[in-house]
Amino acid sequence: MPKLWALGVVVFFFFFFLTPQAESQDDRSRAVCAGLLSPPASCPINCFRADPVCGADGVTYWCGCPDAACAGVEVAKSGYCEIGSNGVAASLPRQALLLVHILWLILLGFSLLFGLF
Repeated sequence: MPKLWALGVVVFFFFFFLTPQAESQDDRSRAVCAGLLSPPASCPINCFRADPVCGADGVTYWCGCPDAACAGVEVAKSGYCEIGSNGVAASLPRQALLLVHILWLILLGFSLLFGLF
């Protein structure tokens, strides 16, 4: 019985003190775009150097935080968005289905072009 109690204490400390605390979306957005409090006066933004940020909607905004602020989107992270939806990489089955769909459309296009259908 004492071993079971000690194991319970270890599990308690692990889950409540050693697991990383999740940041909220607002904290991450504020960390990336700390200097920008409101949208710029002129939209759209014309930038001379790419400074990409990934918006919470999964779109890469190439002109950085001002560009995302013009679109009214919070910034999820600094850098490019991953392929997929909402900045998250698409799962392997979805990528495989997309590849099959693309190949089918290519085959259909060639067959229509050469009069096979």
